[in-house]
Amino acid sequence: MPSFPVAPKRPHEIIQHGQTRIDNYYWMRDKTVPETMMYLRSESDYLDEHLQHTKPLQEKLFTEMKARIKENDSTVPEKRGRYFYYSRYLAGKQYPIFCRKQGSLDGMEEILLDQNELADGKSFCSVGAFSVSPDETKLVYSVDFGGQEIYTLYVKDLQSGKLYPEVIGNIFGSAYEHGGVEWANDSQTLFYVTLDETLRPDKLRRHILGTDPVQDVVLFHETDEIFSLFVRKSHDNAYLMLHHFSTTTCEIRFLSADRPQDRLQILQPRIQDMEYFAVHRKGSFFILHNNQAKNFMLSVARVDCPGMEDWHEIIPHREDVLIESVDAFEDFIVVTERRDGLKQLRIIASDDMNNASYVQFPESSYNVTLEANPEFTTNLLRFKYSSFITPNSIVDYHVDTGEWELKKEEEIPSGYDKSHYLSERIHATAADGTLIPISIVYKKGLNRDGSNPALLYGYGAYGATIDATFESNRLSLLDRRFIFAIGHIRGGSDLGREWYESGKMLNKKNSFTDFITCAEHLIKEGFTSPQKLAIIGGSAGGLLVGACVTMRPDLFKAVICKVPFVDVVTTMSDPGIPLTALEYDQWGNPADKDHFDYMLSYSPYDNIRSTEYPHMLITTGLNDPRVAYWEPTKFIAKLRDTKTDNNSILLHTNYDSGHAGASGRYDFLKEIALEYAFLIDKLEVKE
Repeated sequence: MPSFPVAPKRPHEIIQHGQTRIDNYYWMRDKTVPETMMYLRSESDYLDEHLQHTKPLQEKLFTEMKARIKENDSTVPEKRGRYFYYSRYLAGKQYPIFCRKQGSLDGMEEILLDQNELADGKSFCSVGAFSVSPDETKLVYSVDFGGQEIYTLYVKDLQSGKLYPEVIGNIFGSAYEHGGVEWANDSQTLFYVTLDETLRPDKLRRHILGTDPVQDVVLFHETDEIFSLFVRKSHDNAYLMLHHFSTTTCEIRFLSADRPQDRLQILQPRIQDMEYFAVHRKGSFFILHNNQAKNFMLSVARVDCPGMEDWHEIIPHREDVLIESVDAFEDFIVVTERRDGLKQLRIIASDDMNNASYVQFPESSYNVTLEANPEFTTNLLRFKYSSFITPNSIVDYHVDTGEWELKKEEEIPSGYDKSHYLSERIHATAADGTLIPISIVYKKGLNRDGSNPALLYGYGAYGATIDATFESNRLSLLDRRFIFAIGHIRGGSDLGREWYESGKMLNKKNSFTDFITCAEHLIKEGFTSPQKLAIIGGSAGGLLVGACVTMRPDLFKAVICKVPFVDVVTTMSDPGIPLTALEYDQWGNPADKDHFDYMLSYSPYDNIRSTEYPHMLITTGLNDPRVAYWEPTKFIAKLRDTKTDNNSILLHTNYDSGHAGASGRYDFLKEIALEYAFLIDKLEVKE
């Protein structure tokens, strides 16, 4: 008898479009049934037993990664109003402490919120909303203690240190998205977004401090099940902006932050497949949109005439440049663009829209993201810069002179010398002739003889771009002679909107074949071999690696599927599951026969066959609202029952978390250490 757990088979018929599928593990969807939890626990016991011999290696890896963290550390302070705001960590503590100082950095520290105290006695703690009122006397914050991304809102009086009596639950917020709570300018009125039964953000409500939340007014109820809501304040604090969004269509409503009792006004009514985003400055909306502009263009309109018929072009559509975002300041506008797969920051002087310049970056491959930049009137633009080999750096860019002022570079206490590593950008050629970019990093002295262990990462969904960023944990692999690579596959927006659309819906398989092409190229060029190659992906990236391993199990030695979306057809056929209806425009709707057939042709769970598979480590969070725990659990059970080899199939369940894994910084490192130990063990990398 095998030592691994064997899940009972209970055939469940699913009939769609005249076709019957038998799901033997459908019963796992009910975690209230004791047998489900018993099975999950047995998988956890098996994981511990199977990887017991790697425990010393896991501890070694954890110690290495912990030593690269400056345990007593703080963020670069941000000036907002009369205060400088920052957060700091203490050695041994899992979570940040949120602080501020009045007047100058030499002032007395005021602790606004200590997340370690919030998390005391809790196995999971995520802070979502965190916003100080305009008069700087109150703090609104939200907390999730279960990993389900259902937050509870609290308001703290910063003068007395006491909480207001009202506590509001079912608040939207997550580690991935912000926009669940905003203040009006009177510092008495709050706007917040709540969730429906499928955890879709669907209602905008208004709350006045000191009143019963039961009386809170619903300003808008989004009834279309494919749309979600989030609320944000404009950078100049003039307007509250309510965003309605699906994966292909957007709409914005707004009201004056000075007049919170006003009715919402619509900026531009939704048009199917038209996306737009707007920022406000001096009575005008600067609108980024894709109306007859696949890669987006920038227009401007007066607030009193915001409809599309009155939009005036500022930056035209370009075939070779994707416009990703726009932000407005008192004296300049910042446009984030992407050309040849790399981000660029375009600065436009507000007094002359034709007077534009670009920030110059020192490396040929890098990542840059704007920081919060809360001050509207400033000549500084703060951003975070890094590359595969350059640690994360916070930079104040002087818009008027082009000067870089380095405020902080991530410190590696255990030591780091970037000159020991090399980063490259290479290309693989897909079967249809498309060139697929691959970013790689490795330690100098590499022999391209196929003997190197390699880890290939991919995502390829939602138009998300995966840039070459620094990650200190990754050094534990690079220093063991691993090659780390990112496949910039179709489904992301790395090379523009067409790149995204070529990897979604009825083109989704391009993402998988591109990733396989990247793997084959790394092997062909001698970077690695099938006996030394591992792949990793999470969520939609878990679908990616799951699909690739069912298509080409011979190509990989080890696979890490993190919270993977692998039961595509069954999940997308159930609109009662969170996110399903929201994502019909991403994957398709199985009610459509063509969509059903196409999804069924690649869904990893439905394409498991009797053959040999690589070693696999699959992870899940019991409270995950985005990819339910039963998807990876069913996937493992079916793999074990079907495959013909003796390779390891392992399930790691975090019983306290959701989609993002452990919330504490040390607990998170332990999860990474387990994954790396699995790779080192299965790829037979010598210590």
